Amino acid sequence: MSTISSPTGQQLPEEAIGILSADGFFDPTEAAQAFVEEASAIGHERVAEMYRLMAHTRRLDQEGVNLQRQGQLVLWTPSIGQEAAQAGVVTALEDRDWIFPTYREHVMARGRGIPDEHVFDFFRGAVHGGWDPNAYNMQPYTVVLAAQVLHATGYAWGMAQKQRGWTDVRRKEEGRVSIACFGDGASTEGDVHEAMVFAASFDAPVVFFIQNNYWAISTPFEVQSKVPLFKRAQGYGFDGFAVDGNDPIATAAVMDRAVDHARRGKGPVLVEAHTYRMGAHTTADDPTKYRTKEEEQAHAQADPMVRTEAYLRRRFDYSDAFFTEVEAEGEELAGNLRDKVVDAPDTVSLREKFDLVYAEGHSLVEAQAAAFDRWMEGEDA
Repeated sequence: MSTISSPTGQQLPEEAIGILSADGFFDPTEAAQAFVEEASAIGHERVAEMYRLMAHTRRLDQEGVNLQRQGQLVLWTPSIGQEAAQAGVVTALEDRDWIFPTYREHVMARGRGIPDEHVFDFFRGAVHGGWDPNAYNMQPYTVVLAAQVLHATGYAWGMAQKQRGWTDVRRKEEGRVSIACFGDGASTEGDVHEAMVFAASFDAPVVFFIQNNYWAISTPFEVQSKVPLFKRAQGYGFDGFAVDGNDPIATAAVMDRAVDHARRGKGPVLVEAHTYRMGAHTTADDPTKYRTKEEEQAHAQADPMVRTEAYLRRRFDYSDAFFTEVEAEGEELAGNLRDKVVDAPDTVSLREKFDLVYAEGHSLVEAQAAAFDRWMEGEDA
């Protein structure tokens, strides 16, 4: 595949859209010329919001690793390095839109207002699911690869059907969009193919957002696909874009257009954000077994936090005071979160799981719950 070097040395597809230079100047690539208007319209308030989300999440991310190492979490999935891609997505959405995440969308969760302890309770095994999706229009994390892509597509199609024909709920559903989040590894799952075929056939208002961090655990991207992932959209009959996912302005501009396209009933869009997983796949993973220190150091030059800070300083004259304030906020959030996690229950009630299968009671589940109760009481189930 044809590639270009990004301002930070990453090898991106030549069609990749980039807006910022490595040192924070507004310097669109050739492929980004069609997005300059959207990028120019992104004001300092939104950029500052993205930076704050990114910085706070990174600090909490570091705390997640610490808590897992100290036995307070069963597992943790670091998102360090992928913050800009996620910030560009969540700030492009309206509250009524829906997010269907994998297990690493920590910036999106914070952007949706989900309390940090809800996310951490999930990795502590102290809850069933994590949070009420209807309260935040964001589904709980999905561990089964690509399952959420089908869910996002089906939900989008359902919203579109209500908008088109069910007049009693048309106003509520009109113009809503769902975002299917998945990685380069999950992109090779059959569920993704089925979802894209269905979405294209029925013009479902869904944006397929791929965070290509170049590693599916230990499998490098060049083994996963011989072509850039965004080009797959052509085969399904809808638009696809590649973007520098470590460039928050580029990602936000592309997502603004993709979301608007879907919202206006023009069908699905695929966005492939090229980023890099700077940490381990999970705290159970050792990336030194399959990638070199030189590779990690090279990608560290594309740290989205550094580039976003430089842009705020250069274009909008943000001073040290802002960044010091954000850092202090992150430290306070991390301290408060640690206290809540340590004080959280160690386990969740096994009996409660029977109440969370269906919205309403079901005779088969009730029979299983009764058998469980008898077993817990020492009786013959």
